[in-house]
Amino acid sequence: IMKDLLYLKDDQIKDFIQLLYNAYKVSSDDPRKILEKKFLGPAHLRILNQIDRNPGISLGELIFNLKVTKQSLNRVIRDLLSKKMIKQIQDEKDTRKKKIFLEKEGKDFFELVYNTQKIRIFNALKSSEPESVLKFKQVLNLIINGK
Repeated sequence: IMKDLLYLKDDQIKDFIQLLYNAYKVSSDDPRKILEKKFLGPAHLRILNQIDRNPGISLGELIFNLKVTKQSLNRVIRDLLSKKMIKQIQDEKDTRKKKIFLEKEGKDFFELVYNTQKIRIFNALKSSEPESVLKFKQVLNLIINGK
C-alpha cells in the first residue's frame, strides 16, 4: 500500500499543482483574447457560462454557484446588460426576483469563446483512455469540493 502512495509526496503534489496552473492558463488564453476585444474578463465568462448552463437562473443562485459577493456580481451583470448579452425577466411567482437569460448576442459570443476552449479540451479527452477521463473528472470534483 505504501508503494501505491508514493505519488502523494510533496514534489509530486507540487508538480500536479503546476500542471493545473498550466492547464488553466493555456485553456483560457484563446478565450481571453476574444474577451479583451469586448472589454470583458474571466468573471464575465464565468457568468455567461452559468447562465448558458442554467437559463433563468436568479442573482441569488449566481452568487451561491460562483461564490462571489453581490457587489462584484452586480458590476459584471451591469456590463453584460449594457452589451445586450443578457436579459433579466421578472419572476411571475415572486416579482422581487429576476430570472436571467442569454440574449442572442450573449449566446453567439459565449459559443465563440466556448468553441476556442472546446477544441483543446476535446482533443485531450479524445486522446485519453476512457477510464483516465472518468478518474480525472472525479479528482477535479474532489479538489473543487474540498474532499
